[in-house]
Order: sequence, then C-alpha cells, then structure tokens
Amino acid sequence: MAPQPPTTTSSGYNTPDSELESIVPIHPTAVRRPDYITVQSGNTAYTDNHITAKYLDRGADVLISDGQFTVKPTVKTYEFQTTRKVGKTGIMMIGMGGNNGSTLCATILANRHQISWHTKDGIQQPNYIGSVLRASTVRIGTEPGTGKEVHVPISDVLPMVHPNDLVFGGWDISGFPMDKAMERAKVLEYDLQRQVKPHMALLGRPLPSIYYPDFIAANQEARADNIIPGTDKQAHLEHIRADIRRFKAENQLDRVVVFWTANTERYSEIIPGVNDTADNILAAIKNSHSEVSPSTIFAVASILEGEPFVNGAPQNTFVPGVIALAEREKSFIGGDDLKSGQTKLKSVLAEFLVNAGIKPLSIASYNHLGNNDGHNLSAEPQFKSKEISKSSVVDDMVDANRLLYKPPVPGAKGKAAKGEHPDHIVVIKYVPAVGDSKRAIDEYYSEIFCGGRQTINIFNECEDSLLATPLILDLTILTELLTRIKYRGEGQTDFAPLYPVLSLLSYMCKAPLVKPGTDVVNSLGRQRNALDSFLKACIGLEGNSDLLLETRIW
Repeated sequence: MAPQPPTTTSSGYNTPDSELESIVPIHPTAVRRPDYITVQSGNTAYTDNHITAKYLDRGADVLISDGQFTVKPTVKTYEFQTTRKVGKTGIMMIGMGGNNGSTLCATILANRHQISWHTKDGIQQPNYIGSVLRASTVRIGTEPGTGKEVHVPISDVLPMVHPNDLVFGGWDISGFPMDKAMERAKVLEYDLQRQVKPHMALLGRPLPSIYYPDFIAANQEARADNIIPGTDKQAHLEHIRADIRRFKAENQLDRVVVFWTANTERYSEIIPGVNDTADNILAAIKNSHSEVSPSTIFAVASILEGEPFVNGAPQNTFVPGVIALAEREKSFIGGDDLKSGQTKLKSVLAEFLVNAGIKPLSIASYNHLGNNDGHNLSAEPQFKSKEISKSSVVDDMVDANRLLYKPPVPGAKGKAAKGEHPDHIVVIKYVPAVGDSKRAIDEYYSEIFCGGRQTINIFNECEDSLLATPLILDLTILTELLTRIKYRGEGQTDFAPLYPVLSLLSYMCKAPLVKPGTDVVNSLGRQRNALDSFLKACIGLEGNSDLLLETRIW
C-alpha cells in the first residue's frame, strides 16, 4: 500500500486532530500485547517456531437397542502444532466499495492512525468493539488460593494477526473511489469520514469485478460500471487468479484471505455433470455454463491459488464441486452468510426456550433496511437465498429435544421427514429512508405448562454494517490462524493441515458450512464453546468446564 498522510488537519473544533491523538488513549480492543501466556505442562512444548500441544478428545459412543442406551466413554489423543510467526496478511474483498467493504477499510485506518472524532456525545475513539476475537475473553483457569477465575482476550490465546496490520484490496462492480464509496455508504460519522478521507483516497478504486446480471437483482445494473469485459468464464477465472497473485506479490504478503462481501446472489441450480464434482465444475467454467455464479468463480480462483476463501453472503457458492475441489487442492473455504443481528439472537433465544423445556410453536421474523443490501434483497431470487440461510437456524435445537417435538417419520417425505418443527417465517423489506439502520422484529410464540401460551416480542434496531464489519475481521483473522495450525492423530507420523472446510468459523455465520455428512450446529453457545475449546486445546488446556467442582465440595 502507498504511504498514508498524517491526521493533523484542523478539525474545525477547539481541539485539532493531532491533539486528539495524544489525549485519547488506545482502546483496549486495539492494544497490541506481546505473547504472555505460557502453559507449564508436559503436554505443551514451545520452540522459536511452534507451539505443540497434546490434547485428549473425550467423547462417548452410544449404542441404542430396544430403547436401551449403552454408553461407552472414549478418549482419542491428538497433537496440535501452531506456527508462531504471524505472516503479513492481506484481505481481498469482493464488494470492496460496498457498505461493509468501505466501512472495514475506514475503521481499520482510523484504528491504525488513532483518529478520534467528535460526536454530539463527545470525543469517540476508534476501537474493535463487536469483534469476538478482539473484544471478548475466554476463561483459562483460576488463581491458586483465591479460586478467582482468570480471563484473557481470545486474541491472546494464540498468535493472531492484529487488524491494524491487514493490507486491504479487492474488487467491485462499482468504480467509485474508496473515499467516495465511504461517503455513499453513509455509515460513519461525518467527522470520522472527514479525517479518514485522505487515507481512503490513497486506496484508489477497487479492481474491476465479475458481473453476471442473472445472479443479482436488476436494480444493481446502474452500479455496474467497473466490470471485467466479456462473457468467457474461463477468462474471468484466470483474470481473478492473476489479480490475487499480483496483489500478493506487490504487497509482499504471506497470506491472502479472499472474502465475498458483495451482493447476495440467487441460488445456483445443482446439476449432475455440471457442478457436482471438482472436474465438472472446472469444465463448467471452461464452457461458461449459465449456472456458474460470480462467487463460485472467485471461490475456485482462490482455491487454485491456494488462498482461503470466505463467503459472507447466503447464496450456495460452495456447490458440491467447489467443496470437492477444495478437498483435492487442500485449500481452505468457509462461510456462509454473516450472522450479526437477528439470526444471532435467534440462535440464543430459541436454544434458551427449548433448553428450558418450553416449546416454540412459531417464530416470525420481520426486517426492513434501506442500504444497498436491502435494495438487492428486494428481488425475489436474491431474497430466497437469504430466507434459506435464516430459516435453518433452529433446526439442531429442535432435533436435540424430541420430548417437545415429534421425531421424523422413517421413509416419509416433506415435513414429516424432517419431524415436527416450529412454524418459521422470515420477511425482509426495502425502506430507503432508514439507510444502514436496520429494524428487526421477532415474535416467539410458545407452548408452556398444561396448554398455556407465551409470546415474546423483540424489537432490534442496529446499524447493519457496524455489526457486520467486525465479523469480517474475525473471520479473516481466524481463517489466517487456522492455516497455521496442523494436527497429528494416533498413529500419524507427520502433522497435517486441518480439513479444508473451516467449520470453526460457524460462530460468525448464519448457515455454517461443515464437512459433508456431518451435522450443522447453529446453537451460538455450542459454536462459541467449540471455538474456545479448540484454541485452548492448541496450547494444551482442557475445554471450558462450568462444573466448578471446587465450589461444590468441602
């Protein structure tokens, strides 16, 4: 990236910008901390290059026969090896000039240059609030003697990229310069925009992107003035691969995470012989098949370049052939769809109700928003993609409690094959006046004791992009970390990379992509526990335990 100007221009207030930098401390979520966690155990070893830890994966095999359950505890031994050196990392966003992309760039620049700004409530300092990795903590143990619990920032458990160090670039079908894209988004406070604008201007324009009108709403055509010409999808694939290579070389990067934060596409039809295998999807691209979407082109380009690809939108980018290609190339993929507001809350509240023995009968969710995401989702095919990703969020919670819900009927089709399930409806409307400020209304209608009923109504107003942007950071940082972790199971001589589908990203995703043939976990609590436990396993610590046995005994 080009050098960026200092933030010493006059603010027009009594306090110049340069003085704001000196009087406002760095926010705790943005502070850099050295490695300070050392595990003293025979299971954990440190070298200059690696942290290696043994981990006992405790589980249980359950045999079911004639209504009887026989449980056999199991223990499997693994070793995890984490490379300690954090390489120089870049993020290439598809949709760089959109609300999320421009907000991500501007807020990282504000943190990097410690740009504080005036609001009606006073001086606001830049921070990374909303980032799970930077702004939440994990329990690592207790202090001897006092029993006081010790919590540390998640980002300190293992060496991770600091957001300020990310190098950003990417593509967009709109050729707006990045400073103008930030203004168009209308997400950030004016005084912040004013100060960060010179830095944003240095980013120039996004690279030309792929535009297939059939995949996004017709109302996006007016923005599509920055596109790769032609209709040859193989040529588009090679063009994107060259862009990734050039960005990596010019910025001397060790790793590039490619991130889809562009418009929601319609679903691609799954067609045998077209997108069902690795070879077929490559052939379909070569033949410019109509069911190959832009997001699939970007995913395949990233896979072939050996760089991770994360899908932050709800469409089925990862058709079976793309997953198979990632497996073959041992290249990392993850997604789908950022889980920032209504769905995140739903994955908590639905679990709470079911675990409390209360039976949700219906969940009705309504949204309206006025940003370009809402504009694109006003078209039925694109809304359908979003509806699908939102509608499955309670499935695993229902499946876990067949006391409340009737189980699936063997051999049945339709609803009976899925088993009893709450009625679940999702509505999204485009209301331009509210801009990026999204309104979400949910009604949970449940059965309680002896035929009673309970209704819970929730109204949630939030700035959509300011919830989504920290998730992009988390997904990027966590993805980079997972590329540096290898494992070795019993009987294995060499350490091997993790499975290409990064299901540990699930906490940030509405419709988590998981290893084919395994169950999807939507419960936010279980997703978070899995992430915490994995990171702790990599330094030789046991997973989270709320047993607190020392408080239960003499």
